[in-house]
Order: sequence, then C-alpha cells, then structure tokens
Amino acid sequence: MKKRIIASVFIVSLFLFASIAIAGHEKGQADKVRSKDNLFEDVQLFADAVSILRDEYVEAPDSKKLVYGAMRGMLGSLDDYSVFLEPDELKELEVEARGEFGGIGVEITMKDGILTIIAPIAGTPAEEAAVMPGDKIVEIDGKLTRDMGMTEAMKGLRGKPGTSVKLTLWGEKEQKLRKVEIRRAIIKIKSVTKCEFLEDKIGYIRLAEFQANTPRELEASLKKLESQGMDSLILDLRNNPGGLLDVSVDVAEKFLPKDSVIVSVKARNPEQSAVFKSKGKFAHPDYPLIVLVNGGSASASEIVAGAIQDNKRGIVVGTKTFGKAAVQAVVPLKDGSAVKFTTAFYLTPSGKLIKEEGIAPDVVVEYAVESSRKADTETADIFDMVEGGGMTPAEKAKKAGAEEKKDKSALEKDNQLQSALNLIKAIKIYRPKGK
Repeated sequence: MKKRIIASVFIVSLFLFASIAIAGHEKGQADKVRSKDNLFEDVQLFADAVSILRDEYVEAPDSKKLVYGAMRGMLGSLDDYSVFLEPDELKELEVEARGEFGGIGVEITMKDGILTIIAPIAGTPAEEAAVMPGDKIVEIDGKLTRDMGMTEAMKGLRGKPGTSVKLTLWGEKEQKLRKVEIRRAIIKIKSVTKCEFLEDKIGYIRLAEFQANTPRELEASLKKLESQGMDSLILDLRNNPGGLLDVSVDVAEKFLPKDSVIVSVKARNPEQSAVFKSKGKFAHPDYPLIVLVNGGSASASEIVAGAIQDNKRGIVVGTKTFGKAAVQAVVPLKDGSAVKFTTAFYLTPSGKLIKEEGIAPDVVVEYAVESSRKADTETADIFDMVEGGGMTPAEKAKKAGAEEKKDKSALEKDNQLQSALNLIKAIKIYRPKGK
C-alpha cells in the first residue's frame, strides 16, 4: 500500500513537471511570436508614416532621404558610437582606414549629445592648433553643431588640403569658449611617431593610432632600441584614439608572457563572446615598462593599458582614459550604404567594464597646462552662449590667443613624460640586477 502511494505521488509529480515544462515551452514560443508581432507592428507604423508623408507633405519627398533619415535616427538612438553611413560616407571611412585623407586630424565622437574631440592625431594641424582631448565642437564654420550628426561634422572638418575651417570649441578644463582657425592638410597617419632614447638607456616610443601595420612598426622600433642597449621603456599612448581590436591584442602581447589574458569580449550572443590571450610569440624582455595615458587614450589604447596594468607588467601613468569599451562592426547594405554598430563590450583582464569610466592610472599626473587652468565660469548651455552673444569680445579673444601660445610652450615641457622618466629611473635603481 505504501509503495502504491509513493508511486502515485511520483506519477503526479512527473505529470506536474511535464505540464509546467510544456507550459513554459509554450510561453517561450508565445513570447517569441509576440516579439515578432511587435516588430511587424512597429515596422508597420513606420510604413504608415512614410505613406502619409509621401501623400500629404507639402512637397513630394524623396523616399530614399526619408529612409536614410530614419536609419540615421535608428542607429543614433542605440548609443554614441553607432551610426548610419551613406555610400559616400562609407567611402570616406575606407579612405581613413587606409591612413591618408584631407582634414585637420581629429578623432571625434558624440558624448552627452555634443560633438566631442577624443584626441587630435599626432603631427596634424589640430595638434599644432592646441586642440585638446575633451574639447566640445560648438560651431563648424559658423554653423551650430547642436543638431549635427557625426557624419555631417566629419564632412565639415575634412576637405581639400590648404583650405581652412573655423571652429568654436568649448574647453572642458578651462570652461571657456574659444575660436580657432585650422588649415587642412593631407593627414598621413603613421603608427609610431617617435622612437628614441631619453636618457640612461631609457627608450621612448609614441604610438599615434592602431592600424593594420602598427604591430610591424612597433616591432621594428623595439628591436632598434633593444639592439642599442635599451633596458627600460616608456610607451606613450596619450591622445591615441585607438583602432582595430586584433591590433591592440598584437601590441599588448609583445610585452606579456604566454597565456596572459589581454581582453575579454562580451557579446549579446554567448557564441560571439571571446577571451584573447597572449601567444607569447613576440615577447620582449621583462624590462621596466611605463604606459602614458590621458583622456584622449581610447578604445585599443585602453585595451593595451588595461592589459599591462591588470597583468602587473608595467605602471600606467597620466590621467583617466576616455572610457570607450565598444567593439564595433561595419555591415555594408546593397545600395552601397552601411550600418556601423556596437556588437560587444570588452572587459579588462580583471573583468572590469570601463564603459564611460576609463582606465584609472596607477600614478595620476595631471598635465601642467590642464592643471594650471582655472574654471571661471559655470557650465552652461554652450550653444545658448554662442546664440545669445555670450562669446568673449575681441579683447578677450586676443587674451585667449595669448594663453594658447603660453600653453604651447608648456606642452614642450611635458611634465607627465618627466614624471614617467623619474619613476622609471627609481625602478631601475631598486630593481635587482639581471631582472
């Protein structure tokens, strides 16, 4: 009798479990169907709006412009880095990827709804004009950028070499508006812009950007300095806006032992997530290493800095990095346009997501020019300041120009580099011989 009761309970339990499982499966299928239904309903809303505009708008609209505008808005609603590219804009992106184009030499992004400079590219007119990481672009040739997208902004900044573009910039550090006129030039992006000895066998390499040829250029530079007796290195990634993910992995593994975690990629689809480790193929001697960073160090620069920091291979010096943790893909469409969108976020070896947070240096050293500036106005609507005549008068503009010249002389002193140099000297003094 007892066995019969136990068996009955087991059968009832099994029936309940099966019922719950079937109900759960049916609910999952129903949710999927509802999700698809919602998508179709939403797309139908868009189709209805296009139909109404096509029939009722005061002038017959261009249907492609309507669709392009909608796609631009759709991508822009996702995050600051996802954009729709028209055919000519995709060609511009491809030209930039080849490392040569006409412009002023800045990497820009949309931050808090305002066009923001990630960094000026080393050796370009923008750097010579003392454009700084974090500067907000308020006007391009007299046109407010309030409702301007990334693509339109790039069109305004690029152009025929020898022509000029006038910018109104809001300095994040000094809390002031300033005007600059920059003459465009052919921008040839070279990965390694400096490779030299500072003193006492301390090598210095500055990486301006991460491109396909960066690992090869860096390898040649390292071998050149090592052949001349280099026993320590300062790797300068300041104002380096980043580049290709696989290139950042190749750069980081030059300094890390085999199987060290460099970066993890976390995608929506688990199958697309991945962990990148050093293969140890190009490992260089374990000499003292310092990585210089600032607010213009983004993307691939942050991957390298994070890998060096978390693996305790070197010391990161400078100021907090930009905080771009997005892995992106460009998918061409059949009419020659494309969608550029975020496919994943990356994590440092310790599992930290640096999105909007950046890499915090081990040793914080504010740049002398930035730390000496005083904020004498409260943050306001910078566009209203321009429209309402809040720009500084001619005398103040003249004063601002004098301050820029003063800043340039301060740039040459480079207190961050000097701090890194002093730190690496100290490390060498206390480092046991042969290590």
